[in-house]
Amino acid sequence: MTPESFIPTAIGWVLAAAVFIFVLVMIIRSIRIIPQATAGVVERLGRYHKTLMPGLNLLVPFIDRVRPLIDMREQVVSFPPQPVITEDNLVVSIDTVIYFQVTDPRAATYEIRNYLGAVEQLTTTTLRNVVGGLNLEEALTSRDEINGQLRIVLDEATGKWGIRVGRVELKAIDPPLSIQDSMEKQMRAERDRRALILTAEGTKQSAILTAEGARQAEILRAEGDKQAAVLRAQGEAEAIATVFSAIHLGNPDDKLLAYQYLQTLPKIADSASSKLWIIPSEFTEALKGMSTAFAGSVADVAQRTAPEVRPAEPPVS
Repeated sequence: MTPESFIPTAIGWVLAAAVFIFVLVMIIRSIRIIPQATAGVVERLGRYHKTLMPGLNLLVPFIDRVRPLIDMREQVVSFPPQPVITEDNLVVSIDTVIYFQVTDPRAATYEIRNYLGAVEQLTTTTLRNVVGGLNLEEALTSRDEINGQLRIVLDEATGKWGIRVGRVELKAIDPPLSIQDSMEKQMRAERDRRALILTAEGTKQSAILTAEGARQAEILRAEGDKQAAVLRAQGEAEAIATVFSAIHLGNPDDKLLAYQYLQTLPKIADSASSKLWIIPSEFTEALKGMSTAFAGSVADVAQRTAPEVRPAEPPVS
């Protein structure tokens, strides 16, 4: 091969290699793979052309340009604490968390320059408007209401930006330190008051139960005394009836009654404090009868035991 023929051949190889490289670059630039949960906005000659979905997409090289990919997943953004003035002129620090999701990549790209910064500023403004109409106590106890109002306002404002606000949460509401000290003292006083109330209720219930137990015991004791008295009276009545029946069946005479009086007399004098005896008239009458009976008995005994005295017989003449 002569040098004159080698030069055109080398130029041809260079041109072929250049064409091959150009075609390869064109193929590479015309193919774009979009990951899942992301979307790409395509501009053709500087104007919006289409939105690339996840997967393999074809582009026109050097004409179509893909803007930075947009994350389509729900995002969580925590904003720094914001000072907010309540209705009672107290400055509280509120920390918020927002859950949002991009639903329209085109609107998120062209309707707002920085949608994340816009959401933060809108959240701060809305939070101050909502909390500014509440006092401190309402702000501390109405978190759900505040979250609902913030979500509605943010969702309406960000809808044209292609963003959907799912949830808005207040992470913390920090009142001033002086107010925190006052609230702590109030809570401590409230806990002490509840403890005293519970202690008083316990003492009251204990006293009620003790009184109820004492009442039941007295009732049972009275019932027992009543039953004992009834049984004792019934026993005495039966004993009296039995004695009375035995006396009537035995038909006692004055001697027996006098003897019973004599047996009862030591029992009357048995008490150490007995200084005066009251003897009923029936007792003296019984003693008279007994003495008469006793005298008669002695005479009878003497008559029975005396030797029989016979009259002397006249002498026999």
